[in-house]
Amino acid sequence: MSTTIRTTHVGSLPRSDALRQANADHAAGGLDAAGLAQVVQAETAEVVRRQADLGLSAVNDGEYGHAMTEKVDYGAWWFYTFERFSGLSVLSPEEAAASRRPTPAGKLELDAMSDRRDWVAFAEAYQDPTSGIHLASAPPPVVPAVTGELSYTGQDAVARDVAALTSALRAVGRPVSDGFLTAVSPAAAARIGNYYYEDDEAAVWAWAQALREEYLAITEAGLTLQIDAPDLAESWDQFVTEPDMGAYRDFSRVRIEALNHALSGIDPSQVRYHVCWGSWHGPHSTDLGLEPLLDLAAMVSAHGLSFEAANVRHEHEWKLWLVHELPEDRYLIPGVVSHATNVLEHPELVADRIERFARAVGPDRVVASTDCGLGGRVHSQIAWAKLESLVEGARLASERF
Repeated sequence: MSTTIRTTHVGSLPRSDALRQANADHAAGGLDAAGLAQVVQAETAEVVRRQADLGLSAVNDGEYGHAMTEKVDYGAWWFYTFERFSGLSVLSPEEAAASRRPTPAGKLELDAMSDRRDWVAFAEAYQDPTSGIHLASAPPPVVPAVTGELSYTGQDAVARDVAALTSALRAVGRPVSDGFLTAVSPAAAARIGNYYYEDDEAAVWAWAQALREEYLAITEAGLTLQIDAPDLAESWDQFVTEPDMGAYRDFSRVRIEALNHALSGIDPSQVRYHVCWGSWHGPHSTDLGLEPLLDLAAMVSAHGLSFEAANVRHEHEWKLWLVHELPEDRYLIPGVVSHATNVLEHPELVADRIERFARAVGPDRVVASTDCGLGGRVHSQIAWAKLESLVEGARLASERF
């Protein structure tokens, strides 16, 4: 019996010129919600068709419902929350410094606006505009913040995205179960400043309650929900001083409990959990390894675990699956092509990467993927070429089984 190793990607795909322009027109008041929805539906149909033509097994809307107006955009995966939740504002740095809520004694405080330890360690490189990584050093002109009660206001937007994807799937003859939509985790959303709730944990739980409505809208349509949760690994580098591991695990455990509350009643087989170390192009010298996080990730009510495995800072961690048993109901979604390099991975290399995981946990429990979203991180032509290499590498790896 032959084995076919399935393929997917993490979510964000390059936006079309028409979609970026529609987003800009909508933000400027020149295009109403109905007009934007028409463009989203048409462009989603095209991006789904293109994924299907490539042979990807699990496809999505390219995150076309998460507004992006520029070709390079590292933040659309979470900044879409400003269009779908009440209680959010942008503050000046002076306003933020004067009004941020205190953290209770003995608790870790995540200062999302501080320089990462990696940025400090490689300050010369990050501050050099010729280095290729200087984007990370640009200070935010405003501070995104929770300044009022959080509630979900994105019902029309998520309904638009669900309708666009399900319609596109039908058009290419694919079942709804082959489609996924992405949504931010409560903990990732809560990394913006809290200026309203009693403390950080209260803000995380408020996000969980508000996000639950979006999670339900996606899964009740029969689609798979991908939780974008860079918070689990990436938050480690956002503390000014490296935290105690026990304290960091406690910090993360609270956030997973809040996420599971938001996922309560949702079939875990419809959920995949994406862990990454951030999308910026830089050394990542202070990244936390994957091993201390495996048991925490296993606590999430999600059967799929998506993570970076082509990233050269973490590629060696595939060996963890030789010694750590994958729970029986789970499967892996390892990245085998990277968003962090313009070099196009050879299909044979992709096949080698896939084969490592397939031999460790079984080919039927591996869905080959990208490290992170490609949209806004690499040029469109390169992004689609990487997906071609991904599919061809999976074909080669399948032949080996």
